[in-house]
Amino acid sequence: MKTLIVTGGTVDSAFAASYLRQQAFDDLIACDRGIHFFAQKNIRPDAIIGDFDSADQDELSRFRGDPAIAFHTFQPEKDYADTELALKLAIARGGSEVHILGGTGTRLDHVLGTVRMLGIALESNVMCYLVDVNNRLRLIRGRTVIKKAEQYGRYISFIPLTNEVRGVTLSGFYYPLSDYTMGGFHTLGISNEIVEEEAVVDLRDGILIMVEASD
Repeated sequence: MKTLIVTGGTVDSAFAASYLRQQAFDDLIACDRGIHFFAQKNIRPDAIIGDFDSADQDELSRFRGDPAIAFHTFQPEKDYADTELALKLAIARGGSEVHILGGTGTRLDHVLGTVRMLGIALESNVMCYLVDVNNRLRLIRGRTVIKKAEQYGRYISFIPLTNEVRGVTLSGFYYPLSDYTMGGFHTLGISNEIVEEEAVVDLRDGILIMVEASD
């Protein structure tokens, strides 16, 4: 099942509406302030989750009146960020591919936390994308194949999430690598480009953050 989560970071509403139409999602989850997008576009989410400390209360009341929407309410004092709760809910509801909008923005602590949180999906064998107007981010391990015609923007970068990522081999890229160990404090994997019709990333051990960027 293909799931969309709209959470409380920066959301370009026109982009989000277009993305929703293009992707044909099966399950829509509004996370806390993310309900604003659904209210603005008059779209009914299938589930709403959060502590609602930053949600518009009038919009929240409007959705509470709809019995078809599953509500999951938490106290503000909790151990998990709202977006993490939303991702776990998406997986529990059967999501096998999850796209998160509103997971980036001005709060770098939330952005960094959300990037690491994607590991929850990776460990559950669920494909999870963090998307905004200019970027698409996911965690990868093992083998990943990227078709040039389907990439999200011109540039593609690889940043180690684990301390070391061993056996990194990049084929079909402007800057190839062969059985390389990525780690430490450097930016070797930033701003690569796909030069073949299809590019392949192979990893022997570890996890990479893969960022496709259009600007």
